[in-house]
Amino acid sequence: MLQPHGGGSPLFSIIIPLEFHRGQWEQSWLGWTSQTADKSLYEIILVMPPDFTAREELVALAGDAARIEQAGVAHDIGLCAFGAEKARGRYLFFTESHCRPEPDVIELCLRAIDAHPDWAGFSCRSVPICHNRLSVAEAAMYQADIEFGMKQHPWRKVLDQCFVTRRDIYWECGGLREEFGHFAEWVLAAAYHARGHAIGYLEEARFHHYYIGELGELKTFTLDFVRGEIRYLGEARSDAGSELLDIPIEWSRRDNFDVALARSTLAARMRSSHLIHESLESLQRWGPIALAGGRSARGSARISAAYARCVLTMLTMIGSDDSIARWLKRYIASLIHFQRLDCIHGSSETPGAKLPRLGDQVVAQAGFHAPEVWRQRSFRWSEPEAALRIELPQGRNTIRIASPEIREPLDRIGVRFYLDGVRVADVAISAGAFVLQLNRPSSGMAILAWTCPRFAAKGDERRLGLPVAGISIGAGEGANEAPSPAAMMRG
Repeated sequence: MLQPHGGGSPLFSIIIPLEFHRGQWEQSWLGWTSQTADKSLYEIILVMPPDFTAREELVALAGDAARIEQAGVAHDIGLCAFGAEKARGRYLFFTESHCRPEPDVIELCLRAIDAHPDWAGFSCRSVPICHNRLSVAEAAMYQADIEFGMKQHPWRKVLDQCFVTRRDIYWECGGLREEFGHFAEWVLAAAYHARGHAIGYLEEARFHHYYIGELGELKTFTLDFVRGEIRYLGEARSDAGSELLDIPIEWSRRDNFDVALARSTLAARMRSSHLIHESLESLQRWGPIALAGGRSARGSARISAAYARCVLTMLTMIGSDDSIARWLKRYIASLIHFQRLDCIHGSSETPGAKLPRLGDQVVAQAGFHAPEVWRQRSFRWSEPEAALRIELPQGRNTIRIASPEIREPLDRIGVRFYLDGVRVADVAISAGAFVLQLNRPSSGMAILAWTCPRFAAKGDERRLGLPVAGISIGAGEGANEAPSPAAMMRG
């Protein structure tokens, strides 16, 4: 059995942030003081935010049985990070002040450390405490996500309700970062996995987690997570594990709300098509963005979230439990969608907005679907109208647009290209690519747009246009090869 090490230092440092305690911190404290394990094995660090209002009661309750630390931050992730800096234990034990451990938690953790030397950390089991019908639905929704993360997901194993980790590994993987809010848990979990550190699940060690069951708190929590997610993506970080994090569709398609690109796609369609239905489709798709950018999409998303909240509020009074559960999921999904759009709009230009997309010289792209693979080749479908903002040097330029022949041969697709509104006349087809030759009087940004007839794929309702595997730009008569599949997928 593991014992305290070196100069009386404890084996565990229990870190309890006192931010979202939901009036439960006294119960949490009693759970920790009732542990069956020897108290010399662990220290308890209570981390207070600046606005904690029950300091005197806390001091009277804790006495000499805990270290009380005053942090200069208010967010519970920041409080956890502050507590980790003050910890002396070989293992950090992160929890929340609205979580109550069962008396044998420390004892079970000791056994798990002995039994699983390969674990760099592990999360314990979360058992919900519910007190109203919305909290029951909330608990069911989050418990399903926790169970999936702990038992099925390859790496999403960090649960801040009850997470134990070796202190040295925690710091090696970058620790918890307050600026990413609760998204920091996913960032840390991805870092552990990328560096080859296993995180286990100790199901027999149980924590009772209090679900508050208030829509305002749910909204605040989702916004905190989304803000952290968008900030992380905006910083275009290359930390270990960054490639594991999913890119939300709102982020990958953020250029679709670029007014100049929308106007270019719309103008290209109006110049190239004599078919009324094609022009009307294009006008419906790009017209609102050409006039108002992303305001229309954000407004629609806001209305959807507000409507779902109104229905959910009514159901908590008169609806069935099943309907409450169903509409809670709908509300959270619509709320996250709106919050992502709003956070992306509110963020300033960041390095993340300049990451390679379809090519290193493509600064922005509008009118593209998500990456997919055809015959082991990565590509994206464009819509029947698409536009790119590209960097072009002065003089003669060659633009090569690699296009797999998924639909008809390239010379029969009927694509028309426009650079800054002027049709590109010198277009050839070579080695599975469109090759555009053009003269640029001065260097700088340009908008390349194209249109083609819609491709009717069986069973696919998307507006499909041109399949694009990559775009490269070079001076003179030749151009480099298309970007790597990794660059395509990250874009």
